[in-house]
Amino acid sequence: MTDASVRMARRSAALAALLIFAFAVSGCNKLKARDLLNKGVTAFKAGQADAAIEDFKRAKDLDPTLMNARLYLATAYASSYIPGAPSPENKAHGEQAIKEFQDVLSIDPNNLNAIDGIGSLLFQMAGTPPVNPQGFEESKTYHEKHIQIRPDDPEPYYWIGVIDWTLAFRDNGEMRLDYNKNNIKKQVKQDDALPPTVRTQFATKDGQLIDEGIADLQKAISLRPDYDDAMAYLNLLYRQKADMAETTAERDELRKKADDLVEKVKEIKQKRLEQPQQTS
Repeated sequence: MTDASVRMARRSAALAALLIFAFAVSGCNKLKARDLLNKGVTAFKAGQADAAIEDFKRAKDLDPTLMNARLYLATAYASSYIPGAPSPENKAHGEQAIKEFQDVLSIDPNNLNAIDGIGSLLFQMAGTPPVNPQGFEESKTYHEKHIQIRPDDPEPYYWIGVIDWTLAFRDNGEMRLDYNKNNIKKQVKQDDALPPTVRTQFATKDGQLIDEGIADLQKAISLRPDYDDAMAYLNLLYRQKADMAETTAERDELRKKADDLVEKVKEIKQKRLEQPQQTS
């Protein structure tokens, strides 16, 4: 064997040894990552979110391909977020959770857990004072993504309806407040019909939004006929649409639809109470 052949053989042997070592380290890291994931899940279930976050972060670093570590990390941050609490620390938890979910989507764009997680967090954060209407709209885009991927799931339609009602109800309240400030002697109560000028303004701004919400909640109910939460919000949206009605008859018809849904929700809840409880 020539000297060149010997050197080549030695280089090949060294390379093979390095590859074996690299695979061994990689395999070891993957095992450690799974152990940390399991440890983190145990801590998370025990209510130890901070400890769980550290375990999930280490598992993610050791094995970037371990998707469950990324999802659990995002979920742990999300569970630490308190809706309505305006502190910078709380806001940071929400933003970090969104970032982790977005990292999941950068690898798996159709991951519904990440899509729903971001949609939920954006909704909660948008409602924290000062209210952010654009945050609600951004939340809606993620529920629309869910529908594109799995159109037969009722939940994303429900959430779009909830968002549309939230925005319309807020606008309705602000318009009533502005009117009452300018008409001290002609106050409009919460359940009163809107004055014509305010009604037109409300219909122009929120008419399409309310129609969208009604259609989506109806779709959710068609997919889950006993979806009482969707019925409750559909009732609320019918009441918002009633505030756009130009005639008393149309307003009364919409409010009757809303009242009928309230009774339907009561019936569904009563049937559930009467069902025998399953024993484990």
